Amino acid sequence: MLTAALVVIDVIISVALIVLILLHSGRGGGLSDMFGASTGSSAAGSTVAERNLDRITIVFVLVFTFVTVALAIRWSG
Repeated sequence: MLTAALVVIDVIISVALIVLILLHSGRGGGLSDMFGASTGSSAAGSTVAERNLDRITIVFVLVFTFVTVALAIRWSG
């Protein structure tokens, strides 16, 4: 039962991470350009939305890591 719950959480976090990573700015503007920011504001530095997106992504990565390690321990033991 616990293993099934961990697998479901792992899959949900994986999909969320894919979406969050795709929202990050690459060579284009990413999140800034999506919401209509001009090139001047994206050249000035990261916006509050981008910093919050970074923080959310880091939290999801940490949760994903712990759930994956828990699954590995549970699976092997």
